[in-house]
Amino acid sequence: MRKTAQVKSKRRRVSFSLDAPHANQVSLVGDFNAWDSKKHPMKKNTDGLWEKTIILDPGTYEYKFIQDDQWIVDPQNDRQCPNRFGTRNNVIVVSS
Repeated sequence: MRKTAQVKSKRRRVSFSLDAPHANQVSLVGDFNAWDSKKHPMKKNTDGLWEKTIILDPGTYEYKFIQDDQWIVDPQNDRQCPNRFGTRNNVIVVSS
């Protein structure tokens, strides 16, 4: 009987943040969560910085924030690509 080696996925913790002290609600959306605003709500710290850490497999992902029902790009990440709506998404690469 031949044994097959199992390769462990090198999943990584990835942290996102948005400086929006006056926002009432912020969500992280992307192709990693089917663009579902309910899957990754962000939490605001005492300085008004919204934060969320998620675990992702290595790969390239597109994402945006939804701040008070407005889709916005991450101002801290200049890596972007066009989307099918005529706007832009941010891009993040998670290394293995």
